[in-house]
Formats: sequence, C-alpha cells, structure tokens
Amino acid sequence: MTVTEGKQSGGNRNPLGTIVSPFTKAGSYYARSWGTYLGRSQTEIPKARPTLSLASHALRDELVLVGLLLRRQLSDPAAYERMNAEVCDATSFYRKRGWLKKPAGFFAAPPAPRDVSIRSFGKGNRAHERMSFDSGYAPHPGEPGAERWMSYSANNREYAMMLRHSEPRPWLVCVHGTEMGRAGLDLTIFRAWHLHENLGLNVILPVLPMHGPRGKDLPKGAVFPGENFLDDVHGTAQAVWDVRRVIAWIRAQQPDAKIGLNSISLGAYVAALVASLDDDLTCAILGVPPADLIALLGRHSGLSKDDPRRTTLELAEPIGRMVSPLSLEPKVPQRGRFIYAGVADRIVHPRQQVMQLWEHWGKPDIGWYHGGHTGFYEARPVARYVEAALVQSGLVEGGPDLRKKLKRA
Repeated sequence: MTVTEGKQSGGNRNPLGTIVSPFTKAGSYYARSWGTYLGRSQTEIPKARPTLSLASHALRDELVLVGLLLRRQLSDPAAYERMNAEVCDATSFYRKRGWLKKPAGFFAAPPAPRDVSIRSFGKGNRAHERMSFDSGYAPHPGEPGAERWMSYSANNREYAMMLRHSEPRPWLVCVHGTEMGRAGLDLTIFRAWHLHENLGLNVILPVLPMHGPRGKDLPKGAVFPGENFLDDVHGTAQAVWDVRRVIAWIRAQQPDAKIGLNSISLGAYVAALVASLDDDLTCAILGVPPADLIALLGRHSGLSKDDPRRTTLELAEPIGRMVSPLSLEPKVPQRGRFIYAGVADRIVHPRQQVMQLWEHWGKPDIGWYHGGHTGFYEARPVARYVEAALVQSGLVEGGPDLRKKLKRA
C-alpha cells in the first residue's frame, strides 16, 4: 500500500522541498541504520547491515510517497471542519451500535453472488478468465458518508481475474495493494502463473474498490485510501465484503476446497480482516501489512503538531481501531498464519505497524527481507517464503515433484 505525505498548509508545498525531501529522508534513514546496527540492541526486527542498496530501497519508498502526493493533496482546513462533523457523527453512530467495542458486527457476512459473468481472455497456455458480478455492498442504513460512497458507481461491480484448472484444486485468493488492480500488473506481481502452473493452484485476483476498472469516473480527490476517513471506512468494508463474496463463490463451486489468502500491503490489511471474519481458511499470507489504516495515513500526513487538521486524525482514531485487524481475533489456524516485511520499509513502518499485527496474531512465522516496502517483488527470499508458507500450511502438497518444479521456476 502506498499512502502519501500531505501539505503542511493550505497552499502548494515548496516544489524544491518536495524534490529534495526523499533524498534527505533516505540519507537520514541510512545514518540511523548504522547507529542501530552498531548498537546491537535487542529487538524482534533483525539487524540488517546498512548498505547503499538498502538506502536505495528507502529512497525508492520515499519517492513513491512523493509521487502519490500528486493524487492525494490534502484539502484546506475549512474542508476538514466538514470532515470533523462527519467523523463525530460516525463515531456516535458506531458507538450506539456497539461496534467500537465489538467490531465484528460492523462487517456483515455477504451471500455468494448469483449472476456471475465469466469470460476468457488470451490463447493457449496463457489464457485466463475474468469474472464480474454485482458487489451488492451498501453501507448500513443511516451510516454517515453512505450517500457519497454510493455515488462512486464504478464500485458497484466487482471484478476478478482467474486462473483455474479443469479439475478441483485448492484456491489462492490474491489481494492486491494500492494503485494495483490491473490485469498485467497483478498477474506479474503475484507470480500468478507460477502459482497456477508449478504449484497446481487455482488463483483468483479480486479488484479492490476504487482500483482498476472500479476507479473510473471518480470525482477529483476520491481515492482509497485517502484523506476522507469515512471513504476509507466504506472502502475497507466493501473490500472485505467483496473478497468474502469471492470466497463464497468458490465454496459454492467447490464446497470442499481448501482456500488461502495471499496479499500485499493494502491487500494484506484487507486479508487480515477477512481472516478474522471468515471460517475455514487454510492460510493467510500477509505481505508488508498495515495494522491500522487511519494511523498509517496520519503518519504520512505531513501535518505539524499545531495544524488544526490534526484534530480530524485524533477524532478518527476510534474508527480506525474499529476497522483494524488488531480489534479482531484471527480465525485462520496458527500454522496457516504468515507475515513477511522489509527491514527498510519507509511506508508501512515495521515496528509501528507490522510488529503490532505480528504480536496480535500470536507471533506466527515471519520473514524479513533486506529491502523497502516496494522491494518485495524483486526480493527472491519473498518468493521462496510464500512458496514455503503454502506448503507448510497444507494448501499445497510438498514432495519431490514439487521441489523439482520450484527449482526450475
């Protein structure tokens, strides 16, 4: 997931400062890393010897944050006054229904979709299917922000790419990160063909709200995740709803199928929620996962301590906890819980986000790679970690034949 830094005032940020900032922050990270590495203090996060390669990963993360600033400019303080009122109304709404204390009730269980359209694309061994169905999601009656969210009509239909075998196989649901949700990108990032052909899995890749084809004709500034916290709440709720509908569809087609989750960043946040609500999942692999979306957005807001817009962040904290996987207990078996993260992640902070979720999930198997948030794809240990997790959880059966396929891949 990538979120952006904001402006410290209502006007445009200093262009030179915007350009220089990633380099100064990456340099500062590099210097601090040496201090931490040489200090050898006790920590659950492994020590990584600072290198120029590691610094380049940090720089790339910082550049991604700045790049997204173009799409996620903060509104002026007057707009935040309206947001404050909406957040206060929402907090009261959720408190009256008991969801701030018991968040599971906020996430309604969806039925399996009925009118599903499936079309084939491509030819030969690289043909894949694309499915779509009406999402069916709607905010709770009277919920603040509902009318605005439902005006984003492109979200009304769910889309997913699918690679499936002719005979029954285990299923892996791959949930993408921010700025993804496009066929070529998602198939590549998740190494979907490898998972399908070499590991023998049926692979399905749902598209999250406001992404890919669901991001068309949105009003300016409407993004998920973004500064409008009620949109983030509805985006989270619909993302969870849609992924669970995909799982319900799989169970309707193949009742005894083993089903697992594989996820990245924003998708890992969604997958952690799904794994805390849905029964009978074999595994959940969370890649560079945020634990609290509102807290993460606040960290990258760029607002000074005395900026009045910080009030909105403080008001939204109870809502952020309500839609955080930290407020729910995971249902996936302990042997099926896996997390991987980058030691130099500048977007999803390892200690403030990843470690919280790791501890809440009972300290399951966790893999650390030598890189930043955006470096997971080129980190070979990540690919091997995911493969091992699928075998260890029981979603994929190991053996000599599998080892030969993985060695050739």
